[in-house]
Amino acid sequence: MIKRHGITMGMERIGDEIILSFKAVGKLTDEDYKVITPLIEKFLEDVKEPKVKMLFDAREFEGWELKAAWDDFKLGLKYGNEISKVAIVGGPKWLEALAKLSKWFVSGEVKTFENMQEALEWLHS
Repeated sequence: MIKRHGITMGMERIGDEIILSFKAVGKLTDEDYKVITPLIEKFLEDVKEPKVKMLFDAREFEGWELKAAWDDFKLGLKYGNEISKVAIVGGPKWLEALAKLSKWFVSGEVKTFENMQEALEWLHS
């Protein structure tokens, strides 16, 4: 059986706003973060707006390996003040509790959704 894992990153437009979007699949590893972290840093370095909105599609997300969880935590600490909203769609139930904890590290709002359309509307509001 093939075990898929990784993060896909993109930019989406909602009206005139740019949303940094992520889709996580499987259990994320340190290697996944070694690939995605420079891309995130480059995007945030080049962004002209003071705050970024993020969409995290967690419908196929299973969690992190320990080192990958640490990598994610460090990214949150480094860029948490740059983020105005984070919408998390789907994912394991424990992700909802983690979203509440992330408010300690992210200056903006973090909210979970079951439905992608509701998440997009909230990000745009």
